[in-house]
Amino acid sequence: MKRILLAFVAVAFSIQTSHAQDGVITGSEIGADIAFSASTNGGNFGLGLKYGFNFGEYIILGPSVRYEYLWWKNFVGPSEIVSGNRHVYGGGVFAHARFFNALFVGAEFEMLRSPYNQNGFLSLEKTWAPTLFLGGGFSMEFNELVRINAGIMYDVINPMNSPFRSSYSIQKQDPVTGAPAGYLPIIYRIAFFFPLS
Repeated sequence: MKRILLAFVAVAFSIQTSHAQDGVITGSEIGADIAFSASTNGGNFGLGLKYGFNFGEYIILGPSVRYEYLWWKNFVGPSEIVSGNRHVYGGGVFAHARFFNALFVGAEFEMLRSPYNQNGFLSLEKTWAPTLFLGGGFSMEFNELVRINAGIMYDVINPMNSPFRSSYSIQKQDPVTGAPAGYLPIIYRIAFFFPLS
């Protein structure tokens, strides 16, 4: 699945780059996405900000920053941290290609300061977690005032210390026994983009 997503994004960007008016920046946008999940054992709230340069009418790319607040309780595991909260922050870059004012495909890379160690357990020491989400979905502009992107993103790196792991909800199964075998590194993301020029 990772190879299919990578190939799809590569083809989409190569097609759209040829229409990007020879690399001329035609405008800029600021974007924001909000994340929220909660359960009896904890949850998260997050905000991601993006500043994008438009290359023609199809491509937008630029830097991003992210802040996430995580909380948990009734934690069971090798950690002595039974309940608490942590702040996650970091930044990266993103690139989206938009099609027919209806669809988008994108790549979003971020390095995040994570409260999990390299084995995926809560830790007092923070580590850096690389994430590379590839995906796509719905994209629509409304009266040249706001664009809404709503999509599904797959983390092709999926490190054990990723702060997004607690947000994964699609369970995978062992092909032989049919027993649960973890979760797919998939998140749902809604972003709002506002043109600046």
